[in-house]
Amino acid sequence: MASETVNPSDDKLTDSRLDDGLDTGLDPAFALHRGGKMAVTATVPVRDRDDLSLAYTPGVARVCAAIAERPELVHEYTWKSQVVAVVTDGSAVLGLGDIGPEASLPVMEGKAILFKQFGGVDAVPIALDCRDPDEIVETVARLAPSFGGINLEDIAAPRCFEIERKLQERLDIPVFHDDQHGTAVVTLAALRNAARLTGRALADLRVVISGAGAAGVAIAKILLGAGIGDVVVCDRRGIVSADRDDLTSVKRELAELTNGTGLTGSLETALTGADVFVGVSGGTVPEPAVARMAPGAFIFAMANPDPEIHPEVAARHASVVATGRSDFPNQINNVLAFPGIFAGALRVGAKRITESMKLAAAEALAAVVADELAADRVIPSPFDPRVAPAVSAAVAEAARKEAVTR
Repeated sequence: MASETVNPSDDKLTDSRLDDGLDTGLDPAFALHRGGKMAVTATVPVRDRDDLSLAYTPGVARVCAAIAERPELVHEYTWKSQVVAVVTDGSAVLGLGDIGPEASLPVMEGKAILFKQFGGVDAVPIALDCRDPDEIVETVARLAPSFGGINLEDIAAPRCFEIERKLQERLDIPVFHDDQHGTAVVTLAALRNAARLTGRALADLRVVISGAGAAGVAIAKILLGAGIGDVVVCDRRGIVSADRDDLTSVKRELAELTNGTGLTGSLETALTGADVFVGVSGGTVPEPAVARMAPGAFIFAMANPDPEIHPEVAARHASVVATGRSDFPNQINNVLAFPGIFAGALRVGAKRITESMKLAAAEALAAVVADELAADRVIPSPFDPRVAPAVSAAVAEAARKEAVTR
């Protein structure tokens, strides 16, 4: 894939087709997005008759016949082994919510160019005009022969869980819901380094997660898998606990896995004495509740654009503060994870992305800055060139060890 930057001074900015009824003015975001942010480019030349006869007919027929006889050759003689479909239904786009498939396309294009920029992986945005989980599964499964991996993106909970599970069962290529697992990997990496910086063991930490959607569920599971001592998850109605009769099937499972001390009540109750706050929900946590946390706490308030706890407030009560924003230190950004995870999985022909592969990605990501730790540097920058190669190598090695490679 290739991206094209539009000059803000381009006279196309006055194009009435876009400006009619929209106050775009000289907004650089509109200037950059005009015509889209990506294009398909050829990797082989077609300069003359000989080139054409190899790239297309008759030469292409020999390759097709070989793949028909030995289907595994598709990974070697097409782009399948290095391309990912970025699939959404437009139901949970960034902080914008349910804006539909067409309006989601600028985000999906952005995701695709991040795959290429940071992981060297080609990606194709696919926005689906359907919401039924089985319809989405069927559509993606029918498209799957063209791709080496499926990145599910911005699909609302709880159907995102069902869609991912069914596709994982049906396909023999990696299926990865980045809103869940990418967020979880980067959160764990930052938490590992915060613990290292302050001389604490993961097993001694009590973590409170605000938000029981896609990201919250995945974060809870990966933290437990990494050995965190106690995890409590809260939704809009308070602590997700086994005594509640209003839980979805996903939250019932979560209640069985978390909250080992049997807490009940509000988020404020959960925060009392907590070592870590992880916010993936939005809203605002009152400062008196923050003040109840244990001394030297870690606060990862990741809602965008408004963190659940503003960094200035968090800094008064925590030793390490992270957000989802790029204008504060310690940005928890999925781009630190998904390009390297897919690059590693595709490199070794992984059939799926396992929990061990995600844990390996988190450890590798944390290790990038393990010798440079500071309160404002527990996670590397997305532009650190060491990130994607480190994550990719760790994921590939974990896939080999688990024997999930092709």
